[in-house]
Amino acid sequence: MTFQSGSPATVRPLGPVMLDVAGLALTDEERERLLDPLVGGVILFARNFRDSEQLRALTAEIHALRSPALIIAVDHEGGRVQRFRTGGFTRIPSMRCLGRLWERDHVAALESARCAGYVLAAELLAHGVDLSFTPVLDLDYGCSRVVGDRAFHRDPLVVAALAQSLVSGMAEAGMGCVGKHFPGHGYAEADSHVEIPVDEREFEAIWAEDIAPYRHRLGRQLAGVMPAHVLYPRVDPNPAGFSRFWLQDILRGRVGFGGVIFSDDLTMEGATVVGDILARARAAFSAGCDMVLVCNRPDLAVDLLDRWAPDIAAESRARIEALRSRPHAADPFALELHPVYRQARDVVAGLVEDAA
Repeated sequence: MTFQSGSPATVRPLGPVMLDVAGLALTDEERERLLDPLVGGVILFARNFRDSEQLRALTAEIHALRSPALIIAVDHEGGRVQRFRTGGFTRIPSMRCLGRLWERDHVAALESARCAGYVLAAELLAHGVDLSFTPVLDLDYGCSRVVGDRAFHRDPLVVAALAQSLVSGMAEAGMGCVGKHFPGHGYAEADSHVEIPVDEREFEAIWAEDIAPYRHRLGRQLAGVMPAHVLYPRVDPNPAGFSRFWLQDILRGRVGFGGVIFSDDLTMEGATVVGDILARARAAFSAGCDMVLVCNRPDLAVDLLDRWAPDIAAESRARIEALRSRPHAADPFALELHPVYRQARDVVAGLVEDAA
């Protein structure tokens, strides 16, 4: 298939698979893949960014492929997980910086979190990105090799308060948010990208501590939740992202979460315990995920699209559709005309200076 610029968008409901793309512009093969009925979104990485103009062109092309437009997402938290850092993007400090500010000044920390959320979301939206997989709601137990300074704080109530302010800033700019990694990745030492983390605690400890931010009023403001590729053997034999107990009984049932449940990347080592890519997608979907992520392995993405034929519930499609940000023009230069953005950016710049 050869894509012609200006071609009418293909009308197709959003599917339950989110894929990545390789470079700065789409290839013909990627365009064809993104038209697959199973695809509902695209996740971008640092390799997809050269400068502001190029990113806006890439997101515009992705959005033009289909109607409704595919959801474009990114892991853009701040600190060491910020995919775009130059050319129209403000450096966002790690969330631990906000936790440390809380220890000195609660009010300043909450306002700084709101400003960080506003800047983060406004800049992404101005470049055509619909959604960020943030905030990290994991607690800072000081032992996780993958969480570290991505966490706000050790105290779940502080995490909830700061995250709620961040989420409020994002909402003010027009973007939803995705809390991660349910029920909590902070206590397990291993990095689920390359190992299978294990958390040996009993359910009551996890419910009281790690799930507390999701039970806070913050939980009603989350557009999505991403479960952890962590095994909690005293609770369930399956990792959380493949567990009906964690996703249906606890997250949907006891917590009452009604938004989208995303799998974490199904190519990560923490997902391999379930089987091949088809088995992983089936297990995540059966457990309660609405959308599954397949990143950095186009061969596995093709394999999944060729072999998977899920029965997609209407309510799941509706949850995915609700993720789409309100219509916005991809114009980062217009942000400079908004005093709210400029003021928030100055606050964030001060945070970065303090952290240096």
